[in-house]
Amino acid sequence: MESFDADVVVVGAGGVGLACGRALALAGRDVLVLEAADAIATETSSRNSEVVHAGLYYPTGSNKAELCVRGRRMLYQYCAERGVEANRCGKLVVAVTDEEADALAALHQKSIDNDVEGVEVISGTAARELEPALSPETRGAIVSPVSGIFDSHAYFLALQGEIEDRGGAVAFSTPAIGGSVLSDGIEVVTGGDSPARIRARTVVNSAGHSALRLTRAIEGAPDYAELTMHWAKGNYYTVAGKAQFSQLIYPMHNKASLGLHLTIDLGGGTRLGPDVEWLPDDAGPPFDYRVNPERADVFYKEVRRYWPGLKDGTLAPGYAGVRPKLVGPGEAPGDFLIEGPEAHGVPGLVNLIGIESPGLTSSMAIGERVSSLLSA
Repeated sequence: MESFDADVVVVGAGGVGLACGRALALAGRDVLVLEAADAIATETSSRNSEVVHAGLYYPTGSNKAELCVRGRRMLYQYCAERGVEANRCGKLVVAVTDEEADALAALHQKSIDNDVEGVEVISGTAARELEPALSPETRGAIVSPVSGIFDSHAYFLALQGEIEDRGGAVAFSTPAIGGSVLSDGIEVVTGGDSPARIRARTVVNSAGHSALRLTRAIEGAPDYAELTMHWAKGNYYTVAGKAQFSQLIYPMHNKASLGLHLTIDLGGGTRLGPDVEWLPDDAGPPFDYRVNPERADVFYKEVRRYWPGLKDGTLAPGYAGVRPKLVGPGEAPGDFLIEGPEAHGVPGLVNLIGIESPGLTSSMAIGERVSSLLSA
């Protein structure tokens, strides 16, 4: 087995791993990104709605709230500078019952507390003037003008290019399978066709679905015995025909449903989702990403609450993704786990675990946070 030394090893070439690698490369570090697949961003990063989230929903002061808002601002600026297509199309969060309408004020206040710009509450009539296809039952809505969509794959390629422009590299088909904490760094053991032992000064564990497994496989690293990984599969459907909306439409959450989102993609198409299909806790990658056509019945029912004009026969199975979650069904929403040496005591190690939505929007801010944890 080959052995060699490295400065920084980032495990995982998803959006967050690449953003971390870029941030560290910009800080003058020599970055090697290890990716188990044969291409960048093949897991959670490429199986989502490509929405740029505003930061409305997350608990104030949480990693998700702070990093989403900071990351969104950084992401829009980066897309503009790098020529990555982004459309700040805006979003309506729509209430169609009195109960949902009563909850608008609290969500509006949370968005203010989270420092989200430009958010306001409007009447149902005003919402239907903006989007005539909305249900006549619409009681009100929150307008989020800074929400949008972007070309995530062009973004990933730009991040990879910056890493490589600064002398870094991405090693494909190179899974990190274990290692050990040393007196002067961390040894990472890789599998694949060319197994190796890499002695690194710094390791960023951004392994996505495998992040918790990896830290437990590194001798001397924190094992987070109190944590259980949960898996939430999200299915998406596409809608045939001309788009009936100009912006993103999100239903208000209620006790009976989390709602199904409507997104207009950069090509002008309409897609719905994700739903939430909990997988067994003992499931694990590789996951089955097939979409069950029978789930369309639920999509029709839920979406017609706010879009009654959705016609029979217009939905087709699209794609699916699986979120790595630190909380299970019925539990309060969890947060990102981002821990550096000050938290767990292992010099040179940062663990990123449970990075789900809004991880993509937050990715540049997560990279910034990781860089700061390693320079402290």
